Amino acid sequence: MDGTDDSLRRAAETAEAAPARVKVLFPLPLFQAFDYIAPPGMTLAPGDFVIAPFGPRDALGVVWRGEAGEDVDPAKLKTIAEKLEAPPLSPEMIGFIDWVAAYTMFPLGSVLRLSMRSGDALRPPQGLIGYRLTGEKPARVTKARQAVLDAAKAAGAPLTAKELAMRAGVGEGVVRALAEAGALSGERIDPDPPFGAPDPDLPPKPLSPAQRRAADSLIAMVEKGPPGPVLLDGVTGSGKTEVYLEAAAAALRKDPTAQVLILIPEIALTLPFLKRIEERFGAEPAAWHSDVSSAGRRRVFRRVLDGSARLVVGARSALFLPYRNLQLIVVDEEHEPAYKQEDGVIYQGRDMAVARASLAKIPIILASATPSLETVVNVDQGRYGIESLPARFGEAKMPEVRLVDMRRDPPEAGRWLSPPVVEGVDQALAAKGQALLFLNRRGYAPLTICRRCGHRMKAPHSDTWLVEHRFENKLVCHHTGFSMPKPQACPACNAVGALAACGPGVERVAEETAERWPNARRAVLSSDTVQSPSEMRAILDAMRNGEIDILIATQIVAKGHHFPGLTFVGVVDADMGLAGGDLRAAERTFQLLSQVAGRAGREAKTGRVLLQTYQPDAPVLQALAGGARDEFLAAEAQGRLELGFPPYGRLAAVILRARDEKLLRECARAHCEAAPEAPGVDLWGPAPAPLYRLRGETRIRFLLKTRRNVDIQGYLAAWLSRVKLPAAVRRVVDIDPYTFL
Repeated sequence: MDGTDDSLRRAAETAEAAPARVKVLFPLPLFQAFDYIAPPGMTLAPGDFVIAPFGPRDALGVVWRGEAGEDVDPAKLKTIAEKLEAPPLSPEMIGFIDWVAAYTMFPLGSVLRLSMRSGDALRPPQGLIGYRLTGEKPARVTKARQAVLDAAKAAGAPLTAKELAMRAGVGEGVVRALAEAGALSGERIDPDPPFGAPDPDLPPKPLSPAQRRAADSLIAMVEKGPPGPVLLDGVTGSGKTEVYLEAAAAALRKDPTAQVLILIPEIALTLPFLKRIEERFGAEPAAWHSDVSSAGRRRVFRRVLDGSARLVVGARSALFLPYRNLQLIVVDEEHEPAYKQEDGVIYQGRDMAVARASLAKIPIILASATPSLETVVNVDQGRYGIESLPARFGEAKMPEVRLVDMRRDPPEAGRWLSPPVVEGVDQALAAKGQALLFLNRRGYAPLTICRRCGHRMKAPHSDTWLVEHRFENKLVCHHTGFSMPKPQACPACNAVGALAACGPGVERVAEETAERWPNARRAVLSSDTVQSPSEMRAILDAMRNGEIDILIATQIVAKGHHFPGLTFVGVVDADMGLAGGDLRAAERTFQLLSQVAGRAGREAKTGRVLLQTYQPDAPVLQALAGGARDEFLAAEAQGRLELGFPPYGRLAAVILRARDEKLLRECARAHCEAAPEAPGVDLWGPAPAPLYRLRGETRIRFLLKTRRNVDIQGYLAAWLSRVKLPAAVRRVVDIDPYTFL
């Protein structure tokens, strides 16, 4: 017995003496975490942020879950340098990052990077000096000094010298002089103040009976469960936002630490949307998108991580913020292609949001007037619930939609607006209404061609046409960002004045509009004509306030905007989205044109929509004109089912890129030869990408189609591991591709 006790004691002493091993993952393109030693006295758990030596420098990382290996001599392992005093990543967040990496087949560290883009926020900020009243009167009180004292009193909390000076309308020197005189005292303040607590018990806007029924159902799901995806299916103008905000209020009310995330697809929507949120809950939500300043992003990151930011509104990347207690996700306009991330880690934000909710066992609401076919099929098959809002709020009615057959009613020579559309604008203006002319094509013309030799202007080292922007007298490539002044002579044959614009863009339609309605107040809205979200917001506000008579716009205008005076919409080219062989072309056309049409007649005045088309018999256009959304989606679903395409099958793309065309083709051939045979798997390619040359690289694509029950990631891993990839060739895997260029 004594021998046994000695053995146990020696084992315990050995275990106590052995340094603790942990795994650390770095936000770098790494597929695994690495083993490290924790120094004596440092207790670490998964999710803790640490500084550890990596290569020649110290790097920020996260303690990851999983057992560290015991087969490596501790003497060969590096020691963690520091544990940061920051809240750890939650277990749910760690699990989500693991899942996304496995699903997208991107390195685990690259996915972690999505959650650590504001890694500088993990260290406590140095703080700023804020000033408050001391109660002492300065010896000399000038008008400027009194303004500062009044501003400090009204604030009730310490403000920086800059903030006090701005509120008082004086220079910062006045503030500092008052501090030296003892009238103000300085103290350190946090530069990232917490967001105000939302009040879920504030009264909402009045709801219609249909809205109330849908809201009560969503509230019951939040309060009692079972959690799961629910489609909030409501026509444009039906008041979906007010309904899902009641579900958000229920989540905030149920748990005093709960966090709610609302995803929206478009930056231009954020400002008015944030105001609606603030009106409903009496507090500013945390906004997260690419236009937020670095200081603003740091603040949001810190407050999401510590749990004090309870209501977050953001673009798709907001899904990867490090939430402490996420209890509800809302994906507004869930059908939007903008939720697909095409650079870096490639993912579909809506699908990742559904996965995030499923892993955490929390509810998720998908809201749309034109839901994606994937979501509709999930509803039909019972995997998702549904709440419907079939009518617009109040007295507003859905607009009349009619097709204009351009073969019968063509525009005048050199013009782009048909007589019925011109008449529609005339009638809208005569009735003191507003008109929208929609064309989803930026610039003046999509192609510039030489009338003498036929040369087409392309971007250098690319197969992309240069788009003329006449407002700036430039030719621009929308794929690479290349731009150049429009030359006077053709670069191929030197013919002067022979370069001609072919086809219309919004600028060309604006030119025609100016000629036809010179006295109308006009504006052009596209990502090329506005330089910032604030400029875009100014145009949208002017349209909403009735300060614009005719708006000429691209798809920016289709996303959730409310224009009370808009009564007429003319779609200049309803056919342009139907070309290109994209399996979702008809679905996207239906969604986009439905959303554009839905801008008209949103209040008491009836709306009217005309779609110019050379294909009036196309099923998607017939469905738009007949209001037959469900019938169109049923036909689309049947076609996808017969072909085994999503949502009834799965797709993955493999894209190879290289500057050396010969090496690229050899690499593509090696991939083709290495592809294993497997039941339920079809491999198409290699084939040149439609845009074969881009930024000096040549591109070859494979497309993999499988049945739903096939492990597509497993097949890809087995296939791609058989090919030794040359250093000069880049390979990208896109699970669930949405674009095929």
